[in-house]
Amino acid sequence: MAKMASVNPFNLSDSEEEAERRPNETVDTERSPSDGAPGPPPGNPFSPPADAEPPSLLLSSNRTSPSGEGISASAAATSAMAGSADTRVSVDVIAAQLLRDQYILTALEFHTELLEAGRELPRLRDYFSNPGNFERQSGTPPAKDQVLGPGGPLSKCRYYAGVSLLSLCLCFCSDRAGSISTLDSLDFARYSDDGNRETDERVAVLEFELRKAKETIQALRANLTQAAESEVPSQERKNFKSSPEIQEPIRPLEKRALNFLVNEYLLKNEYKLSSITFSDENDDQDFELWDDVGLNIPKPPDLLQLYRSCGTPLPSPRDTADVSVGVVTSELRLLKVVQELEYQISLLNNEKQNLAEQIKKLQWCVLECMSVKLSPAFQQALLSFCRMCSDSRLGAEVSRIADSEESVMLMLGRCLPHIVPNVLLAKREELIPLILCTACLHPEPKERDQLLHILFNLIKRPDDEQRQMILTGCVAFARHVGPTRVEAELLPQCWEQINHKYPERRLLVAESCGALAPYLPKEIRSSLVLSMLQQMLAEDKADMVREAVVKSLGIIMGYIDDPDKYSQGFELMLLSLGDPSERVVNAVHQVFIPAFAAWTTELGTLHTALIPSLLARIEKLLTQGEHGLDEHKLHVFLSALQSLIPPLFAVVLQNAPFTSRVKLHGDIPAIEVTRFPRPASPLQDVATIIGSREMLSALLQLYDHQLEHEGTTGWESLLWVVNQLLPQLIEIVGRINVTSSTCVHEFSRFFWRFCRTFGKIFTNTKVKPQFQEILRLSEENVDASAGNGILTKATVPIYATGVLTCYNQEEDRKLLVGFLEDVMTTLSLSHAPLDSLKASFVELGANPVYHELLLTVLWYGVVHTSALVRCTAARMFEVQTHKHKSVVGKYNLIRNGFL
Repeated sequence: MAKMASVNPFNLSDSEEEAERRPNETVDTERSPSDGAPGPPPGNPFSPPADAEPPSLLLSSNRTSPSGEGISASAAATSAMAGSADTRVSVDVIAAQLLRDQYILTALEFHTELLEAGRELPRLRDYFSNPGNFERQSGTPPAKDQVLGPGGPLSKCRYYAGVSLLSLCLCFCSDRAGSISTLDSLDFARYSDDGNRETDERVAVLEFELRKAKETIQALRANLTQAAESEVPSQERKNFKSSPEIQEPIRPLEKRALNFLVNEYLLKNEYKLSSITFSDENDDQDFELWDDVGLNIPKPPDLLQLYRSCGTPLPSPRDTADVSVGVVTSELRLLKVVQELEYQISLLNNEKQNLAEQIKKLQWCVLECMSVKLSPAFQQALLSFCRMCSDSRLGAEVSRIADSEESVMLMLGRCLPHIVPNVLLAKREELIPLILCTACLHPEPKERDQLLHILFNLIKRPDDEQRQMILTGCVAFARHVGPTRVEAELLPQCWEQINHKYPERRLLVAESCGALAPYLPKEIRSSLVLSMLQQMLAEDKADMVREAVVKSLGIIMGYIDDPDKYSQGFELMLLSLGDPSERVVNAVHQVFIPAFAAWTTELGTLHTALIPSLLARIEKLLTQGEHGLDEHKLHVFLSALQSLIPPLFAVVLQNAPFTSRVKLHGDIPAIEVTRFPRPASPLQDVATIIGSREMLSALLQLYDHQLEHEGTTGWESLLWVVNQLLPQLIEIVGRINVTSSTCVHEFSRFFWRFCRTFGKIFTNTKVKPQFQEILRLSEENVDASAGNGILTKATVPIYATGVLTCYNQEEDRKLLVGFLEDVMTTLSLSHAPLDSLKASFVELGANPVYHELLLTVLWYGVVHTSALVRCTAARMFEVQTHKHKSVVGKYNLIRNGFL
């Protein structure tokens, strides 16, 4: 037994195998009549007695053979080993037994293993090369449970499509492995002198099986027709079916009926042109009426219903009672058979498509198998002669193609840091889209930080256009990723470069803070960003950087919503107004103050906190400057107050009692071009503050009507202007040193813009009366010795040049001339100082428009009856000729008249 256990039936040399094969060749050539496979001789010692127990399996499963003999190949091998310990089983005998018992898959695996071992068995080679061994044995299809039951597509292919087990196994192996390298074991050309021929034979086998599948489908269709005819009685077949050979010629009435149904089908399915053509070709028939056909029967169903009934005529109401139960049963049975056969045909069509795809795969595999098999080491050595470089960084990137969005982002993140330094500075902005896209989508935070660092350091000293491009990219990035990532990824880049040595880089930071303001969390806007800008405003030495800081501060103020930041914003406004650079101060008036005023308007503190704060600082400055006024600070505060006039007027309009009566439809008069002073920026345009010119025009119309006819009752914002702002301003004007031409000019421009903005009716009814009341009282109480009357203060030139010159119509000019003549007369007769009158002449004389008007006033003094007045006129003549040489000729004429 020990010796028997050591015997290996497959451990045979080629010589022993040939020796054992020769005595059996004459016997093995016999074929089994049932399966066509070679079999052993009748006296095969491998056949056990009938009552023997089935031995344990050695090679495969214990499946019984189709021929009915319940003996497996493994049982035969075991019996042979039990009979003689020294006897070795021939591989050819095993192959013959497997083929005889129809263990085709096992035989195929056996054949494949022998080929891989370099030993080809002719019996198996001939068997699997013969397509006839795999043809369908019978044309009778199996039962329905065989088709749809266990076995699945394999059984259907085997019985209906004539597909060989060889091709199925190859297809299965190809699908399971998912790689062409799995079929390297089928390298037939390696073990055959004519490998190409055998490869072509296998392809031919598969093509032959496809043809057999088509023939089987046609046979099934024929079976369908036969089954239908067998289920329906012959009399019924005559009613709805006739072969082309015995078809009777169509009758005229039948033709007319069919023509009617065809035309009806064309019309119902939108074939109108075809219906018209069909009607023209059958002009002898009326397709509107069924009765025109000539049949004395109701109109039959349309073609669609006739088609769906499979040609079976629908019974008429008269025949319904005569239909037997057997006919109905026969029709149902026929319909069931038809449905079943159609389903089987659809399954076969699917198998046919799958088989065609497998043929394509196998053809590719066969082509691969036909190539010469090289060892991996030799292939690697051979390919080394190709000049490729995959061991470097760039070589690794080139050889690794990205196959997904994430891999593309990863590749760009790795490559961009190496690309940027090698691009010309003048063209580096072309990389911005790539950098931003990668920074947005890259999954690694460190890589994103590196990419944004590259963005801010892309160009050493970016010019205006390059900065705009980078800012555009930052805004796009912020819009895409949201406030959280902007705070975490973009702001740190700004903070790192806040003290960069190049002003262009600091300028980029300042501009970025403003551009990113709408996309930042509100807490960050009012804390970190505001602190960054405040630091740069106080410390940066470059004017252009501070200018950008001021503009960004204005944008921040437009989006800030923390009332506690009002004091900080006010201090920043004063700090920026005191900047020594004119361009910074202009930026304050253009952007910062309008934005800050808009925020205070939302808070309701424009006329309750902001403007009173400026007035208080002006008063304090005048009180402290009795012996030397700081004109620069006065200019700073007054210019800020002047920039607040448009938002103040907007508040007055928006809080007026007539706002509920505003109508934007209908005829709204256009706003006069000279109605408002030219704004310093679009943010100081009243129409922009209100919302639109249409809304402003409608509000102005109601505003003038309210002032002229209805008064200011209940109008709190306007009452504050009239009762608090104006009196305080007039009082401040009276405390200004009249000899300070700068202060006089500043306040004159302020009142001129104030009156022009609030309108002519407001100026005539609210502003002029308050000035006239104070001047009238001063005229009655002029103290010549003290010289402290209002007529000697700056109130006179500011009223004359800031209020009376707002409008230049005839009555306005007369009012100005009369006021100057009265001042000249009063000051002359009271022996008061003439500084206020001189300041008025100087301020008015600066504009050539008022030269003729001043000549009129001087002529009044020349012809006056009082010598004091004439002397005053002479002094005013000296002022004008000294300041304006262009009017010397005209003044000489007056002087001659005076002399």
